[in-house]
Formats: sequence, C-alpha cells, structure tokens
Amino acid sequence: MSLKLFFAPGACSFVPHAMLEIAGVNFEPAMIKLHKGEQRTADYLLLNPRGQVPVLVDEGDVITQIVAILLHLDAKLPQAHIFPASGQARTHALSMLAWMNNTVHPTFTHFFMPQKFSDDEAAQQAMRTFAVERYRECLQEIEALAAKASPWLFGEHPGAVDAYALTLLRWGGYAGIDPTTLPATWALVQRFAALPAVAQAVERERLQLNVYQAPAT
Repeated sequence: MSLKLFFAPGACSFVPHAMLEIAGVNFEPAMIKLHKGEQRTADYLLLNPRGQVPVLVDEGDVITQIVAILLHLDAKLPQAHIFPASGQARTHALSMLAWMNNTVHPTFTHFFMPQKFSDDEAAQQAMRTFAVERYRECLQEIEALAAKASPWLFGEHPGAVDAYALTLLRWGGYAGIDPTTLPATWALVQRFAALPAVAQAVERERLQLNVYQAPAT
C-alpha cells in the first residue's frame, strides 16, 4: 500500500491526517506550508491545479477534496471507522460532514480571508464582523450535537466528524470565540486529541488546541 497525504498544519487536512493515524497504516505525510506559498509551486500545482490541501496520492492516483478523500479512505480502511458502517448513523454522519465542509468551513473563510470575496477594504471588514456571528451560530449547532455524544459524535468510534469538529472549534479561537464557552465540544475535542494515534497528527502539525486570546482590557 502506497499512500501519501499532502497537508497543511491546522488546515482541514487535519481530518484525513488524523484518520490515517487512527487506521494504523503506513503513509507518507507531506507538509505544505501555506504561509510560504508552497501550495502555489509548480510541482504542487501539477497535483492540484487549485492549489489546495488536502491531496491524497494512493498508488499514483491523485485524489482532491476532503469529502472524496475521506470516502475513499473509508472504503479502503474500514478498520479506521471514518464513518459509521451503515444505516442512519452513517447517513447522518455524512450529512454533518458535508455541512461542516460546505457551510461552516466557508463561513470561517469569509472571516479569515475576506480578500477572496472582495477587494474593497470596508466590505472586507464588514464581512469579517458578519462572519464571526454566523460562525458562532455554526459552532453552537455542533455544541448541541456534542452534548449528546455517546461517546463520540456518531457512536462508539471516533471518526471524521469528530476530527472536523476539532478543526472548526480551534479555528473559532482565531475569530475571538473562546472554545471553553462551548463546553461539550471543547471536552470532545480534548478527548479526541488525547487519543494516542491522533496525538501523533497533533504533534506533527504542532497544533495548539486553544488559540483564543482574550481581548486586552
């Protein structure tokens, strides 16, 4: 088996990164430093012309987009329990992951990189302010789900949705949202990060779970 994952520290690529560690398979982690523009190098653009992470290379086959990557790994590595195996739990886990990826993630992007959506500085500032409140609402929806975790968001095994919850809650700190104000999610992501396999990915990416800084008084 030949697997290579291109990831960026702290990005959504943490989700397949953590899942590969949980699977316990050999894979080659390849770090892409977004702040240095490594996603725009000629070699990387040959893999993904969109210049995004993650990218998974499986026996030479290049797979992009996090949802496709996770579904591919779920079929290939059932021992990882990336999603529940079947039934309503699987359906609802896939629904939640899709929402995280197509709604929550872009909402944060409007805060973190408003220049992608407007070149007007005033519009960018208004966008950031608006996006923070919408992002907080999204995290509160995840909090309601986390409050019912048994013990994980979709059953007895930690999976991709738990990993994405960690990523999204962590990003909230950059938007001025204290993760401890979402206690069920905060407890969940700390338990997830403490799993020995996940801790390997956290250490490799040098992640600090709580990046929130209280405003100066």
